[in-house]
Amino acid sequence: MLFPLTNSMRRAVLRWLSLLRVCGVPRAQVLLTHHPRYADLTPMQYAEALAWLRRVGMVTGNTASEAALSAVPLVKRSEGDEEERRKVGEAGERALLRLLGGHGVPHVRHVAAESDAYGYDIEAAWSHARPFHLEVKSTTDPTRLVVHLTRHECDVMMADRDWCLAAVLVGVEGEALSIVTVDTRWLMSAVPADRAKEGRWESARLLVPFSAMSPGLSIGARALLRREQLPNRPVWGLAGSPALLDA
Repeated sequence: MLFPLTNSMRRAVLRWLSLLRVCGVPRAQVLLTHHPRYADLTPMQYAEALAWLRRVGMVTGNTASEAALSAVPLVKRSEGDEEERRKVGEAGERALLRLLGGHGVPHVRHVAAESDAYGYDIEAAWSHARPFHLEVKSTTDPTRLVVHLTRHECDVMMADRDWCLAAVLVGVEGEALSIVTVDTRWLMSAVPADRAKEGRWESARLLVPFSAMSPGLSIGARALLRREQLPNRPVWGLAGSPALLDA
């Protein structure tokens, strides 16, 4: 029954059913549209998912039907999701490497192929004096930019003035459709803070606002590649984005 749904709609449907186990529609709606945990989807997507659940009879009134609730454990995200995410990440890195080589950047090194210890994926420079340390985050979703930042990547970001986060929208053929730099100051303000010495965060999921994105690859006034040298499809809420209107 869920097969025809998009991945985003499927996530919204499963979240509705999970929350409706413990609360009614009004409370679940507040959580889905206001809690940061669920911010990867829009209020419109949650509304469409609820309408779909009502159409197929899985939600009646303000509660989910017993049949729908009993079916929830059988509808799980594929175990291949993590593998798919890894493939998309590698595709984004390869696409960016091709662009750097195509524009003649003389010093390019794919350090992620050597080790995860660097805290970034690609080292690139026009001269050895000031390299760019590019942490590449890739996605196939043109409607919003969600990145996962590890604690190690964050620690390197805090200490390395040449570190920057490049976000790549990957097309169906593995090509780069859009590339932006995510503002490091915003990232520093958005990552969690350890609240007690007994615990520390290890991975953070961040929904990047369009105000924290800059087309091109740059750190301050230094540009590795200019905006006009990179694919720049208007996505992720950037000005004129048709994806934003369709989300």
